[in-house]
Amino acid sequence: MKVKNCLIFGGSGQIGRNLIRKLTKNNYRVTVVTRNIHQKSYKIKTQANAGFIDIVEANIYDEEKIRELLKKADICINLIGILFEQKKGNTFQNVHTKFPSILAKLAKQYNLKSFIHLSALGVNDAVDSKYAKSKLEGERLIFKHFPSATILRPSVVYSVDDNFTTNLMTLLNRLPFFPIYYFGKTKFMPIHCSDLSEIITFILSKNINSKIIECIGPEIITFKEILIKLLNLLNKKRILLPFPLSIAKFSARFFQLFPKPLLTVDQLKLLKYDNISSGNYQTNFDIGSPSTRKFDEEVKKYCYMWKDGGQYSTDKYNSLEND
Repeated sequence: MKVKNCLIFGGSGQIGRNLIRKLTKNNYRVTVVTRNIHQKSYKIKTQANAGFIDIVEANIYDEEKIRELLKKADICINLIGILFEQKKGNTFQNVHTKFPSILAKLAKQYNLKSFIHLSALGVNDAVDSKYAKSKLEGERLIFKHFPSATILRPSVVYSVDDNFTTNLMTLLNRLPFFPIYYFGKTKFMPIHCSDLSEIITFILSKNINSKIIECIGPEIITFKEILIKLLNLLNKKRILLPFPLSIAKFSARFFQLFPKPLLTVDQLKLLKYDNISSGNYQTNFDIGSPSTRKFDEEVKKYCYMWKDGGQYSTDKYNSLEND
């Protein structure tokens, strides 16, 4: 079997590391692009056997360097995305629109077999969000330049390495109350990062292209239900306090002043919209790659890190005594 060369952007994140392991086990040779090889390579190089992974340092806006990498690739996968804008060019427009457009142009120019791009669920609906608009425009330009591309729109992705459940559990552990917006009614279909990486591997193995695929987990859960599930797993009680929209906007403006904001005004806008399958596109279930991991069962495997006593928390001893 011929070894296929796969070029991955965003390989140091939770999805990327999981995907590297799956691809290299399936005879793909992976090149991972990172902007800081000294900071990221120690994580990346442990994900595969020597000879199956290369790590390259490059600025994603260095078109000549990107061009040289794409010349050698059969497949390109773009996992890069940001949740809030920063200085030094890290804007939604640059990261979600311009960069994917450049990749798509070059992928077409060098006749790559596959181009997979990670977008986000619900971007059609969130018309007042800069994040959503930049994602949607990026999708449009990708299909313009590389019509056979495959675009994945996942719901919220979670794992022990995420910025979702881990941040929520940290806050629930420290705060006596937790603010909820829009009464916590926003719906999600959380998907575990391992399920998402399996979907990507499945798409490559079946040569699926020219599609938008919504990637969803097996459950619909509201934001308030997510908080309650996390509190139950942590064995904690907290007041879930609905915030009026005016106060929510004020708090978001305050939080977004920090280098890593807990909430921005744009994220508050996104929370208005349900993050579930639209019915307008195929899902991973439709293409034959169902996600099976359930939210409670997966978070339970790592939530002990936020419990009093950690892995030696008293409820673990109680469960042993009852066995």
